[in-house]
Amino acid sequence: MKLFDVYPINDINIVKGLGSYVWDDKGIEYLDMYGGHAVISIGHTHPHWVKKIEDQLEKIAFYSNSIKIPLQQELADKLGKVSGKNNYQLFLCNSGAEANENALKLASFHNGRKKIIAFTKSFHGRTSLAVSATDNPSIVAPVNETENVAFLPFNDEDALKKYFEKNGNEICAVIVEGIQGVGGIRVASKTFLQLVRNVCNQYGAVFIADEVQCGYGRTGTFYSQDQADVEADIYSMAKGMGNGFPIGAISISPAIAAKHFMLGTTFGGNHLACAAAIAVLEVMEKENILKNADETGNYLLNEIAKIPSLENVRGKGLMIGFDVPSELQELRANLLKRHKIFTGYAKPNVIRLLPSLALDKKDADKFLNALREEVNFLLSEKQNIPASVNA
Repeated sequence: MKLFDVYPINDINIVKGLGSYVWDDKGIEYLDMYGGHAVISIGHTHPHWVKKIEDQLEKIAFYSNSIKIPLQQELADKLGKVSGKNNYQLFLCNSGAEANENALKLASFHNGRKKIIAFTKSFHGRTSLAVSATDNPSIVAPVNETENVAFLPFNDEDALKKYFEKNGNEICAVIVEGIQGVGGIRVASKTFLQLVRNVCNQYGAVFIADEVQCGYGRTGTFYSQDQADVEADIYSMAKGMGNGFPIGAISISPAIAAKHFMLGTTFGGNHLACAAAIAVLEVMEKENILKNADETGNYLLNEIAKIPSLENVRGKGLMIGFDVPSELQELRANLLKRHKIFTGYAKPNVIRLLPSLALDKKDADKFLNALREEVNFLLSEKQNIPASVNA
């Protein structure tokens, strides 16, 4: 049987990881500045995380949600404490797409409405309604098409106000990323997110904060939306939640009531997934991960901005993007090929950085030195002059 060919892949077989590094089957070491799509939150194979999963595996790995699973409540208590949302409710699932699917479904159950507002360049997942709210027609199958989702310009406050003035009583929910990841590290402004909160309050719509990529400490606050001093009705999360173990969730305002069978999952909240997620939160607390993400992220942002050939450096914490001009189009490929550094990409010309939130300054400097060297090398090649140390 052949694998279904849907992923363009690098011909590299990673067999081991530790902290911010991974190794291939030939023993070659790579600095991981992408974290497997922002999944690695506390570092590859963190020893506490490994031990927690091993200990749980020796007890029981899975049983269904038809029985009491105390680990779920332990995770809910820990997440409430670390996120500052103690009075919220937790529904556990398996992925970011599933989290957003349930968030949108729950919003519609709550107010009985159908209309969803999403934004240009948004990405919310590949399942039925989540992909319908994703601004990428190439991944929306005909069966996913719906008139219930309206796409408004991201960060356009006037457009949002006008749409609510015209359609406010029909709007079920607004779903928005605090920082768009796949969309190219586009940061939602503080006033824009505050407006989302205000119009949702005014018209009875549900504010869904998609924190799948930009949440869980990545920006230096637990949720990216925290930086706008707003509180969403539902937070969706997944990527950094299990540090590589599949788990997702939605954190739900106490104003939204639960009812038996309105949501459900077979594997969500299983024993192993909860153990992995609890370990992540314990490491976050013990090692002050959020502070590190903020400080190391600011350092990277400031240093990258000093490289004049790179454009529009932006982001928060360890969610960083910058535009690559045409003369440096080989930059990302060369960082991998020549310097053994993984980075991410967004169309049309963005390099994305989403490393472990435990990335230290030494490894940040290793990346910066390689970045400067490669920019300088590519520019000198174009101009056919010897490379210097300043890009």
